[in-house]
Amino acid sequence: MNALVDVSFFPRNAKPLNSYRKFWAARFGTAPFLPMSRAEMTQLGWDSCDIVLVTGDAYVDHPSFGMAVIGRMLEAQGFRVGIIAQPDWQSPDPFRALGKPNLFWGVTAGNMDSMINRYTADRKIRSDDAYTAGDVGGKRPDRAAIVYSQRCREAFPDVPIVLGGIEGSLRRIAHYDYWSDKVRRSIVVDSKCDLLLYGNAERAVVEIAHRLAAKESVHDIVDVRGTAFVRRQTPDGWFEIDSSSVDTPGHVEAHVNPYLMISDQARENGATCAREDEAQSVADQKNAQVKPLKFVPNPQMAAMTGKGLHKVPPRDKSVIRLPSYEQVKSDAVLYAHANRVLHLETNPGNARCLVQAHGEGMTARDVWITPPPIPLTTAEMDAVFDLPYARSPHPIYADENGSHDGVTKIPAWEMIRFSVNIMRGCFGGCTFCSITEHEGRIIQSRSEASVLREIEDIRDKVKGFTGVISDLGGPTANMYRLGCKSPEIEAACRKPSCVFPGICSNLTTDHGPLIQMYRKARSLKGIKKILIGSGLRYDLAVQSPEYVKELVTHHVGGYLKIAPEHTESGPLTKMMKPGIGSYDKFKSMFDKFSAEAGKKQFLVPYFIAAHPGTSDEDMMNLAIWLKKNGFRADQVQTFYPSPMATATAMYHTTKNPLRKITRDSEKVDVVKGEKRRRLHKAFLRYHDAKHWPLLRDALKAMGRSDLIGNGKHHLIPTWQPLSDDYQSARRKNSTPSAAASPKRGSVLTQHTGLPPRKKS
Repeated sequence: MNALVDVSFFPRNAKPLNSYRKFWAARFGTAPFLPMSRAEMTQLGWDSCDIVLVTGDAYVDHPSFGMAVIGRMLEAQGFRVGIIAQPDWQSPDPFRALGKPNLFWGVTAGNMDSMINRYTADRKIRSDDAYTAGDVGGKRPDRAAIVYSQRCREAFPDVPIVLGGIEGSLRRIAHYDYWSDKVRRSIVVDSKCDLLLYGNAERAVVEIAHRLAAKESVHDIVDVRGTAFVRRQTPDGWFEIDSSSVDTPGHVEAHVNPYLMISDQARENGATCAREDEAQSVADQKNAQVKPLKFVPNPQMAAMTGKGLHKVPPRDKSVIRLPSYEQVKSDAVLYAHANRVLHLETNPGNARCLVQAHGEGMTARDVWITPPPIPLTTAEMDAVFDLPYARSPHPIYADENGSHDGVTKIPAWEMIRFSVNIMRGCFGGCTFCSITEHEGRIIQSRSEASVLREIEDIRDKVKGFTGVISDLGGPTANMYRLGCKSPEIEAACRKPSCVFPGICSNLTTDHGPLIQMYRKARSLKGIKKILIGSGLRYDLAVQSPEYVKELVTHHVGGYLKIAPEHTESGPLTKMMKPGIGSYDKFKSMFDKFSAEAGKKQFLVPYFIAAHPGTSDEDMMNLAIWLKKNGFRADQVQTFYPSPMATATAMYHTTKNPLRKITRDSEKVDVVKGEKRRRLHKAFLRYHDAKHWPLLRDALKAMGRSDLIGNGKHHLIPTWQPLSDDYQSARRKNSTPSAAASPKRGSVLTQHTGLPPRKKS
């Protein structure tokens, strides 16, 4: 008999951010910019900083930059906060620039993972950095979070180090590292930080700051959600659960199997839909008014203690032991299993603590990870975005040549300076994406009033504003105020996606609040246009034709970007993305409403090459679809294995963590090796002549020579345009290679849509 689902643990009563008594230093007031030098501290009347934040980004005082948000939030709590941005990491001296922090260091690699920021998907070093003044590369080290933490420790050894940011979030357990092609230890171990804060950390960092200010030892702060730290052993009173007991089909300790997505699938297996079971159990619980909830017998606990049947331990005293670092490093199956369990434990309403051993014998230590942070309320989100940001880069980046806004160009700032973030989180669950791992799957929305205030602030305070808001969005443009219809079901659900393989019946899809906000925003005085630049979840948008009409009629600047990612079911199921039919439906609506508005507008679809689960034939079919529909992708994305993503686990292990992991479970076709990755990218760029030789060879090997020819139905032509090598050789009166010679009678402009090339 199944037990009632434990929804009593859903943490709705988190301590509000504004409920703390302000630290005494609040008397110093608000800084125009958080100081980056001793001179600025002196002007503010400070003799020291309570907290010093170290970041790999240039300091832009704007709510889209993580360090600015954390810094202003801590300032609002009364603390004196300084910023050290992009320090020279060759010695600890630059880390002493603001003196010794009274409470702790706050360290982050920046808004981007430092390795993804510095290297392309082909592991080539980038020459640019959008988060650096002047777009100059090389201003941060590889694995910046580790390096900065080491230098902070050298600068002032006795000051606690609190590590945060997306680089830390994605490395909180042992993880596959694409750049070294090996499994690395948790960043908690490698950085030697005292605490790691993962996810959006306002709630955690405020609590930690006040507790440290109250003279509590950082080593005693082990109960804050959204943190990770090192422990030597499991404390008394905690129940350890082996992770192998979690990764089983059906109900596990009254949890929902997250991978029974629809009723029909479940019934075919002789079961009922997990979603329906969840709803029914919640209803039964309400009707019976069971308090407290009963525990069910747990054979694993009985076997562990040898005292007969025991109750399932309370969730807030349960910890799941993952396979150790040494195990996942040497065993791909255990790595995939650990990744799957971690993703099962990501809902703040039901997640339990995780623990993973690192080292053996005398050097053994546990990395302990508390449940995810509790999402911010709308009022708290408003408070975060209403903080007194200067909304511009720090004056240290003043442009000597005198640009229109007086600062050196910082591309990331240029991109978002006239945009507004309306929400956080994503319930899409795309396996290649890191948004859910970092921001969570529960949407946290601002109030309409807060968003409108920010638009007016941009209009009135930001230099260079011409009346056009470049984006009103977030991780996804149209998830504003969407979520589960039932808080109880949301707290109990363990599905990785609310929209795959179809939209959950418990998910609200009402775009009404977003439509209303669009209308009010564009009616504000001085606002000429509101554009939507964030990616659109089109399978949600088609649920609201009114929204699509509003969007297409008023908020598309000629082009709208969306991300089908692929056309074939093989890779799409590994991505947890909808079929191409959803795209076709949206395109039909987009074209219809564009015509009604008398506008010529276009969709810009994004696709991924070389994603796990993609065969060469899949990429060929995608290329055929692209040509048939007249798309030529100038910029293409090759799959980039970011740490901790589910798709990265597929890439490393060839196993599919979306299903139960066994030695004999499904094997995923993984695209590795430079040649095959280049081929998949070439299919996306089928129109680029430099890829034609590679594609011809591949199509012949695949038995698809019928796609090579000079007709409209062919994918690539038989001829090759004059190459630079050929023209150079001809100028030197030497004989070019056969490969460089054009075929006789070829038409160099055939099927390109470009004007004829001038003769050299």
